[in-house]
Amino acid sequence: MLIAGNWKMFKGPREAQAFFDDFDAPPDVDVVFCPPFVSLAAAVDSGRPIYAQNVHWESSGAYTGEVSPAMLLELGVQGTLVGHSERRQHFGDTDAMVARRTRAALEAGLA
Repeated sequence: MLIAGNWKMFKGPREAQAFFDDFDAPPDVDVVFCPPFVSLAAAVDSGRPIYAQNVHWESSGAYTGEVSPAMLLELGVQGTLVGHSERRQHFGDTDAMVARRTRAALEAGLA
């Protein structure tokens, strides 16, 4: 069984570290965590599978607030969410944007 925990805009780095210090996954359950961007480094340091909550399709450029697949991989992130309903509702992500994000993530080696 796989369980993915999307932390949305909860848990800063200190709170993430405290969470991981106390967390034990149930037996026979794979758990993936999707913390906010500011907590990715602390989460990766936990040694658990960490996914980003979003990724941009470009490898670099003037895209304020965005993060590339290569940046996530350099940090030690293993995968990313794409196409979340909140991204579509609040930020206007379209099917075409989701396809571009998905393609970029997979081509870079993110799950």
